[in-house]
Amino acid sequence: MAAAVKPVEPAENPVLAEVERKFGRPNNMYRAMAHRPEVLERFVPLYKAVMGPGAVDRRLKELVYLTASFANECPYCTAGHLAAGKRAGITEEEERALQTAQDHNFSDAERAAIRYARELTQTAAVDETAAELGEHYSNEQIVEITLVAALANFTNRFNNGLGIEPEE
Repeated sequence: MAAAVKPVEPAENPVLAEVERKFGRPNNMYRAMAHRPEVLERFVPLYKAVMGPGAVDRRLKELVYLTASFANECPYCTAGHLAAGKRAGITEEEERALQTAQDHNFSDAERAAIRYARELTQTAAVDETAAELGEHYSNEQIVEITLVAALANFTNRFNNGLGIEPEE
């Protein structure tokens, strides 16, 4: 799919240049978002606040993010979070299980978060999975899991809507 917008080059946008300098590599999503520099400037800290250290561990965050990205068929987010998921300890077998909604080999707590993220992504509601999530997680953790799923859905729709492809 061809990108719907021409990417901004770092030389054209100081916020983008700084973000890419910190990451040490190009970022196609941020290059598109840089058409609205004030949004990019605020999005990066939001992303870090949600995906950084918090009430749930990195592995669970990546399981939730990948669940939403697979459900939304987002090539950009899937590529980035498969790599991040590996660093967080997610195996290739677990990746395939998420992709095919075969959740039975995950722990009860992980399965509750995965099912919650999938339902939230598919229906924007959680009629069936909220109670199960509450059996395993505190209010703070539920909010954090919900933020990860919501962030994934935001980036999935942004990238899919603009046809943004993963970096080479």
